[in-house]
Amino acid sequence: MQIFSTLIKAYSILLLFNLSLSAQEKPNQMKAVEKQEIAFLLFDNYETLDVFGPAEIFGRLTDLYTLKFYSMDGGIVTNRHQVPIMTEKLADINKEPFAFLIPGGLGTRVEVENDELITSIKNISLSSTYVMTVCTGSALLAKSGLLDKRQANSNKRAFAWVVTNGPDVEWDKQARWKVDENYYTSSGVSAGMDMALGFLADRHGLEFARNVAWEIEYNWVEDKDNDTFTAK
Repeated sequence: MQIFSTLIKAYSILLLFNLSLSAQEKPNQMKAVEKQEIAFLLFDNYETLDVFGPAEIFGRLTDLYTLKFYSMDGGIVTNRHQVPIMTEKLADINKEPFAFLIPGGLGTRVEVENDELITSIKNISLSSTYVMTVCTGSALLAKSGLLDKRQANSNKRAFAWVVTNGPDVEWDKQARWKVDENYYTSSGVSAGMDMALGFLADRHGLEFARNVAWEIEYNWVEDKDNDTFTAK
């Protein structure tokens, strides 16, 4: 009986030790899986694939990223394809999002004259770790002045109009997407998906990005410096 009692006491001490160790490790484990926010800006007449192409890619990585959608006033925003999506107010955005993505679309022709939005884009971009644009979304970012003296890219069909909004930007007519420090800008529509995968390759490695492309059965254009849809 004495031996049995001693074994019980030893087991109890070991169990308490393990519980204490687990409690100490738990905060570190929670910190390790902390998700980073990808914030999408939406406005009337945004281009569907500019948003949902990258959203499909980042959205698959639920252990790494969380996606949020914002607009100036919040509420439902609808694009020209009649795709409605619920948004939060831009004023309520995380003050330091990991990445801020600005899409293009016909709506950029109107929003480029929206001083309040351009100011918000500038402030949020300055506080974001990374900034990404798709298609003519680069016109909005260029209008803020943040692309001045930087290399950038945009939709080749709208290239002539886009460059008027950033005369001091080093526009590249050949690239599929451009990277200048923490600024990623891409060509038209589907190019946003190529850029998003390129972004993942830069953060997590080439094979990681290739695996994501394979999972969504997408033929990723890995060469960021050459675009089939070049400007004339």
